Amino acid sequence: MALIKSALELALEKTKDMKADPAAIEAAELRQEGKKAAGLFLDDPSAMDLGKKLSSTPKEKRIHLKTGMAEVLQAQIQLPTNEGALAKLERVALGYTALTEGAGILGGPLGGAMADKKVQAIFQQLAAFFRQYIDDMKNVEQAIRKQWAPKLREKERQMAARLGQDVRLDPMMDPEFSAFYKQNVGAVRQQYEAALDKAKAELAAIIGVER
Repeated sequence: MALIKSALELALEKTKDMKADPAAIEAAELRQEGKKAAGLFLDDPSAMDLGKKLSSTPKEKRIHLKTGMAEVLQAQIQLPTNEGALAKLERVALGYTALTEGAGILGGPLGGAMADKKVQAIFQQLAAFFRQYIDDMKNVEQAIRKQWAPKLREKERQMAARLGQDVRLDPMMDPEFSAFYKQNVGAVRQQYEAALDKAKAELAAIIGVER
């Protein structure tokens, strides 16, 4: 009886005659190199000059390096959970500024000075945007808890009557409240995420990379 070939064997048979694309391999390696460089920069800007690394790379290969750098920087632009998270935004802004240096020759549609101003303006807006988000989330949470308070007190009263002692419930441990909380907080967060995605797309366009 003939042996049944595994999916891996079939896949290997289909690809054994295919040759690796050297250009694609090099592009992937440059992209990974760019990610590593951006990571080093975020850890310590003095340890990695992103602009210099780009300019020292052959012109036709810079876009791959820059794409990797941009992916790491963009990943750092997330809605903050507290004021402390705003501190890293300045470093990310410096990273994007480095990618605008000579943007016209690095694959970007704008000249360096103009691109730099646009990046700075966007990050100034993002800083205010993030502070507003933190405030709004605090206000939404307070409003939700206030709205739910009577219902929670009633549940505590009912449990106290059954148990014969005072009961204090953590609202987040209540499935009904938790679902209500996530629904309302999620709606606010979704609106901010949509606006943040537009800012990320604009930054990508300025430095000339795809999102």
